[in-house]
Amino acid sequence: MDFEPRHHLRQRAPYATDPSKTRGRLVPEPPSPTRTDFQRDRDRVLHSAAFRRLKHKTQVFVYHEGDHYRTRLTHTLEVAQIARSIARSLALDEDLAETLALAHDLGHTPFGHAGERALHACMSDHGGFDHNAQSLRIVTRLERRYADFDGLNLSWETLEGLVKHNGPLTDREGRGLHGELPRAIVLYAQLQDLELWSHAGPEAQAAALADDIAYDAHDLDDGLRAGLFTVEDLRAVPFLHELLDEISARWPGLDSSRTIHELTRRVITRLVEDAIAQGFEAVRQLDPQSAEDVRKAGRPIIRFSEAMSEADREIKGFLYPRMYRHARVQAVMRDAESVVRDLFDAYRQDDSRLPDEWREGLADLDESRRLRRIADFIAGMTDRYAILEHRRLFDATPDLR
Repeated sequence: MDFEPRHHLRQRAPYATDPSKTRGRLVPEPPSPTRTDFQRDRDRVLHSAAFRRLKHKTQVFVYHEGDHYRTRLTHTLEVAQIARSIARSLALDEDLAETLALAHDLGHTPFGHAGERALHACMSDHGGFDHNAQSLRIVTRLERRYADFDGLNLSWETLEGLVKHNGPLTDREGRGLHGELPRAIVLYAQLQDLELWSHAGPEAQAAALADDIAYDAHDLDDGLRAGLFTVEDLRAVPFLHELLDEISARWPGLDSSRTIHELTRRVITRLVEDAIAQGFEAVRQLDPQSAEDVRKAGRPIIRFSEAMSEADREIKGFLYPRMYRHARVQAVMRDAESVVRDLFDAYRQDDSRLPDEWREGLADLDESRRLRRIADFIAGMTDRYAILEHRRLFDATPDLR
C-alpha cells in the first residue's frame, strides 16, 4: 500500500531533537515507513522483557505490601506522562522524551535500592553494580530478541540520554566526574562515542526532571497512605504548608484521602509549570538553534527555579528520614539485602543452580565475567521471583513485611 508518512509533520522547536537527523544506530537498519526512529525506540522498550518485569519490582514498598503503592512500572509510567507534558509545552520531541522516561529504570534490581546496594557490595572487587549502567547493558546486550543484534539497537540519542540521566559523566579529557566510570559504560563508549562529557539533549533533560517530580509527588502519596507520616507533619515544609492551606481554604473539612490526592496533583502541577517556565526563560537567554546548542550550554536548560529547587530539596529532606530511613522500611530493606546476598553467594558457589540459558558458555569466562553474569541474572529478577528462588535454595526466607 502506498501512502505518505505524516510523522515528519509534527512541529518542533529548532532546539528540539529532530528524529530525521538522528545519528543512527550501532547496527544500521532501514527506516520505518510509519514511525520515526524515536517511536521505534519507544516501542522496543515497551515490548522488552525488562520493561514487563518492572511490574513486580520495588519502588519503596515490596510488591506484596499493598496494591496501592507504586512499583517501578507505575513510577515509570508517571515519569513518562510528566516528561511528555514538559516536552509538549516546550515543543520538543515527545516520543524521545517518553522513550527515555520508559527506559530510565530498566536496570533496577529487585527490592529497589536495597537490592542495588547488596549487588554493589557483592561485585565490589569486580567493578561494582550501578543501575544506570545496567540499563545500558540491558538495551545494548542483555535483551536477546532480535535476529540481527543483541539488545534493542536503540538510536544514539536514546542511548546518550539514558547514560546521562544524571548529567555529564566525564570531563573533556575523559576523567570521571563522580569517580570511576562503570565498566559497562566504558566498554560501550569504545563502540560508540556518546560524548559523556556533555549534557544530554533537551528531551533527556525533560525526562530526568520528570523523574524528580514523580518521586516527590508519589513518595509523599505513598508515605501518607502507608501511615509513615501525617498530613499535618507535611506542614513542616513551607511549600507543602502553602498548598495544604489552599486546599483547606477551598474545601474545609475535606477527608484525608481527597486531601492527599489534591496535594499530590498540586505538587506535580507546580513543579511542572515551574520547569516549563524556566525552560522558556533559558531558551530566551540562550537562543539555541539546535539540540547540539542545548548539549553545549554548560548546564541543563530544563530545570527548576531557585525557589522551586529549594522546595524540592525540602521535600526530599522531609522524606529521607521519615520514609526512606523509617524503621519499618529499613527493616524490610535489610531483609531484602540479605535475600540478594544469599542468592549471589549460592550461585557463585554452585553456578549449576542457574537456569540453563544463563549457564551457557559460563565455564569459558574468567571469574570477573562469570560473576557479572550472575549479577545480570539477579538484577533482572522481580521481587517475587527473587523470593521464590530464595525459598527454593534455602530453608528459611525473610517475610519482607
